[in-house]
Amino acid sequence: MPISADHIRTTLIAYLDTHPEGKPDLAPVLALLDTGAGLTSRKEFRAHATAGAILAGPDNRILHIHHLALDKWLLPGGHLEPEDETLQAAALRELCEETGIPVTSVSPAGDAPIHIDVHAIPANDAKGEPEHQHIDFRFLFRTTSTDISTLQAEEVVDAAWLDVDAMKASALGQRVAIALC
Repeated sequence: MPISADHIRTTLIAYLDTHPEGKPDLAPVLALLDTGAGLTSRKEFRAHATAGAILAGPDNRILHIHHLALDKWLLPGGHLEPEDETLQAAALRELCEETGIPVTSVSPAGDAPIHIDVHAIPANDAKGEPEHQHIDFRFLFRTTSTDISTLQAEEVVDAAWLDVDAMKASALGQRVAIALC
């Protein structure tokens, strides 16, 4: 069964119960849900949900990918697909698709997102997409392997394992550092 608005709302409310400081940034997302916005559709250009993965290796370094279209180093992740049953499952699917890491080598570090971020995505004329917002539900995973076998060439041009210190300036980085202690 595809991800529902109820699943997004439940995940968001549980996250805000743990991280109430996020309420001002995430209140617009709840308002969109209240209006019936289809946040699981990438055609909802006010904002739509995406799922991201933070993958910690055996030495606690974090996997980053160099995204082709955005020409930036990012964490693996992307749009929801109809076959995704949960936001966490979508994050795991994106991680494995983009890096070639087998799903059997990855385990979740918990059930809830470690961070939810709302950020602007620039317009993409080639795809007919205006500038819009991504609501990125980010989940922490662990792996015992650092072997990245096959990058998804149409989206990813490189991958690197970086120290968590490279992320510490952000709320996400601080949460990851604490979770990995």
